[in-house]
Amino acid sequence: MKFLDQCKVYIRSGNGGGGAVSFRREKYIEYGGPDGGDGGRGGDVWVEAVEGLNTLIDYRYQQHFKADTGTHGMGRNRHGAAGEDIILKVPVGTQVLEEDRETLIADMDEAGKRVLLAKGGNGGWGNDRFKGPINQAPKHANPGQEGEEKYIWLRLKLIADAGLVGLPNAGKSTFLAAASAAKPKIADYPFTTLTPNLGVVDLSLGERFVLADIPGLIEGASEGLGLGTRFLGHVERTAVLIHLVDATQDDMVEAWRTVRAELAAYGEGLDERTELLALNKIDALDEETRLAKAAELEAATGVSPWLISGVSGEGVRAVLREAFRKIRIHRGETPSDDDEDDVDPAPSDAPWSPV
Repeated sequence: MKFLDQCKVYIRSGNGGGGAVSFRREKYIEYGGPDGGDGGRGGDVWVEAVEGLNTLIDYRYQQHFKADTGTHGMGRNRHGAAGEDIILKVPVGTQVLEEDRETLIADMDEAGKRVLLAKGGNGGWGNDRFKGPINQAPKHANPGQEGEEKYIWLRLKLIADAGLVGLPNAGKSTFLAAASAAKPKIADYPFTTLTPNLGVVDLSLGERFVLADIPGLIEGASEGLGLGTRFLGHVERTAVLIHLVDATQDDMVEAWRTVRAELAAYGEGLDERTELLALNKIDALDEETRLAKAAELEAATGVSPWLISGVSGEGVRAVLREAFRKIRIHRGETPSDDDEDDVDPAPSDAPWSPV
């Protein structure tokens, strides 16, 4: 399935049905009077967030959505049926924007959330509504109201607790594969990742969070170079960013600065997000080189980097635990420093007895 995270669609709610002009025609009822029914209401256009979707690919093949028109009123005071509604089903995390792509209509951040996008027109009154002591035989009825129409943009921002950022070939996909059950494409050339990937990190029972891997950033990404910053929206909702720096490259400090500059240029507060700096691919270095590289990066950034290897798994669990701790703080929880690290309680020597 192809990944599509933004699209433009046309929506139109249904017109209301027209009211009817009718008079009673029973044989033995003299001056029967009007009996025209009202028209039905036009259908509405709704958007609903549903689970099980992670792309907007369905809207690549259909971009026009029109709700049904209400049925016209009929004689014998029969009212028309309401038009059928249209429901746009989108993945959780989708934002609905006006045609200017800036004005937010709705943020579908919870499964089951439903928002009205275009209200159907009211049905017109039949002539029975207009009868009175003076005008006892009205010969007019109201037409139904027009529906609403407009273009909207759907933009998907994946729901993730933590995000991976770094230059191309920094080892983000390998790290995601080591940290979760996700199976992203891994190769020894840059821009292996062309679309965002999600993985669920399962540290222990009750300790679980979602990790997002996005395509790598290069210098000038904010101006459209490489894959640009198009996919940075998928880490806007994250509580923490794990910034991977390739320990085997010549200028690690410049790599770190490049990514930080692109985060700042993108905006949305990404450059102010909690960041865990990790020196990746240390399996290719000896102990002395590791320490020297870490000291060099710390001197430039002011932060002591985590030493990890997505290939061997060294240090991966430690940085994931720190990320989960930051996520809990972001959620308003108060993690304790005494929390046990996947250690089951020590067995008691006392014999078992029912409570």
